[in-house]
Amino acid sequence: MSESAYHQPEFLNGPDQLIPSDNLKTWELTGSVKLRIGDEGVLARTPISVPSFLIRSAEKYPLVTAMAVKRNGVWRETTYKDYYEQVRTVAKAFIKLGLKPFHGVCIHGFNSPEWFISNLAAIFAGGVSVGVYTTNSPEACAHCAQTSKAQIYVVEDQKQLEKILRIREDLPFLHTVIQYSGKPTVKGILSWDEVMKLGRQQPDTELEEKLRRIAINQCCTLIFSSGTTGPPKGVMLSHDNLTWTAHANSVNIDLVPEKESIISFLPLSHIAAQMADIYICMYAGGTCYFAQPDALKESLGATLKEVRPTVMIGVPRVWEKIYEKMTEAVQNTVIVKRLIISWARSIGLAAHERRQLQNFRKPLCFPIANAIVFKKAKSALGLDRCNVFISAAAPISPDVVNYFHSLDITLTEVYGMSESSGPHTIGLLNAFKTGSCGLTPPGFSTRVFTDDEDGYGEVYLTGRNITMGYLNMRKETNEAIDDEGWLHTGDIGRVDEHNFLYITGRLKEIIITAGGENIAPEPIEAKVKAELPCISQCMLIGDKRKFLSILLTLKTDIDAENGEPLDTLTPLTQEWFRNIGAQVQTVQQVLMSSSENVTRAIYEGIERANKLAISNAQRIRKWAILPKDFSQRGDELGPTSKLKRHIVLQKYSDVIEKFYE
Repeated sequence: MSESAYHQPEFLNGPDQLIPSDNLKTWELTGSVKLRIGDEGVLARTPISVPSFLIRSAEKYPLVTAMAVKRNGVWRETTYKDYYEQVRTVAKAFIKLGLKPFHGVCIHGFNSPEWFISNLAAIFAGGVSVGVYTTNSPEACAHCAQTSKAQIYVVEDQKQLEKILRIREDLPFLHTVIQYSGKPTVKGILSWDEVMKLGRQQPDTELEEKLRRIAINQCCTLIFSSGTTGPPKGVMLSHDNLTWTAHANSVNIDLVPEKESIISFLPLSHIAAQMADIYICMYAGGTCYFAQPDALKESLGATLKEVRPTVMIGVPRVWEKIYEKMTEAVQNTVIVKRLIISWARSIGLAAHERRQLQNFRKPLCFPIANAIVFKKAKSALGLDRCNVFISAAAPISPDVVNYFHSLDITLTEVYGMSESSGPHTIGLLNAFKTGSCGLTPPGFSTRVFTDDEDGYGEVYLTGRNITMGYLNMRKETNEAIDDEGWLHTGDIGRVDEHNFLYITGRLKEIIITAGGENIAPEPIEAKVKAELPCISQCMLIGDKRKFLSILLTLKTDIDAENGEPLDTLTPLTQEWFRNIGAQVQTVQQVLMSSSENVTRAIYEGIERANKLAISNAQRIRKWAILPKDFSQRGDELGPTSKLKRHIVLQKYSDVIEKFYE
């Protein structure tokens, strides 16, 4: 639908109207799509717009706390009734400030009530919400704003504001910049208080007019890909994509209305955080607590113990950090206590192995292990009320998963992407397998397109959660979504006899050796990390080469201020080196060491991984330890900690070339 069609009188029954369409995909921001509504079950659920989704929660849970943020040491709570009123107020301000239909409102800052409110206000006002990663460069920010024709840009503070000021002249549509934290020091930048005041001064008439023109099968949110495989693409999500996916997953996870709580700390510019923190939480009438900005550096543990959430979602690195700290703490206890913990963990792991086989009868000594170890461990972590433990966004080591299982913490994996509005398959408390991404819930569909005798192939997805398309990218949209509405994910995987999905790599990341062998790097990298606990990150090399080699980084401490990896090895890594006879405390000492013990230990670990290779072509021949761990700050990792392989290839090309001299 063109922008002129937006003003036609027949489309004035919003926000829960449907624009007639026979198309399953579009690349135009004003376009509409045919919803994949089924005849029964969750697929048949009546479509609902994002505004109506919030209105329903405000009416159903008016006095329930929707959001809580800690400022100046005090938790400040917002009820669903006030949440709705504040969204309306800011939406009216956006309209007064000149936001036109199908133009972007970019939001650039750490998770906060203002982020949530700006996101929903943009949608209420007929615009499009556009989350921007806080780690983005000014140039990346400009790409998001230019692509979405952003007219309003909401930033958190002076740091993010400075990025926008550098590129403002390159943004012809941008006319308003808002800073929601602190008092702006730059002339012309609006404060959050000024926006709220402006909104309160406006009548409801224009907002109601905008709401009447909203359609459920049109775009309301843009999710920009993190750019790990090329320039970021704008994934268009409709109202139905968001509200249906939230409903279907809430039902599948069996969330309890008014009883759930979650901590918001993952980047809200990513669909996983938006879906969980905003939409699923809203559907269940849950409470979202905002972590402190330094959550991923040091403060998350304290917030967990204070909030005691019922749902915990983290990227693998979050779970790995918890695992490392717990392992370190156990090693510092007396030997008797270590033996008791070890015994209890064997009971916990046995219980989870039984549960994977659908045998829910717990080992005989489980109550004792639970009383003396499991309950105390969960309480110490702030997870004693938690029922949902999820690792998302990237593969996680089975060793880490098994560690949590041994403490009766059922950590499971979820599979999804921006193009599937977030979760598409999920492991649940009583339906999981270690190493898998869980089952496909009712209403969602998954299949693997393959002629491989082992069942591996490209994973296809479909359902009401599948994106409308990529903004302004006709070719890429048609390549990703076929005419039957199946999303071609580009991921390689298989579905086992019990319908559990396993992901083994990306088509674009497949290494094709000089001998023509096709190799998925992730499984091999995971084996190396499993054999060498000192390794933080590794990246397999070998595309168009005669043999495989690998880049390794060591686990080091992190600068709490900026998240940059330090030279100092973590205590557990130092202990690993001591156990092999090397007295080192830093990466530089490892690199400068002439100890044969270090070389032998790394070599033997890689050889153990090589013994698991399915062919000689998949054996690693050479390796090198890099001087610094990968990080977002170093640009080797994306915002969700996914490896940017093309960046690493460029950055360490000299090291790589030495492998093949």
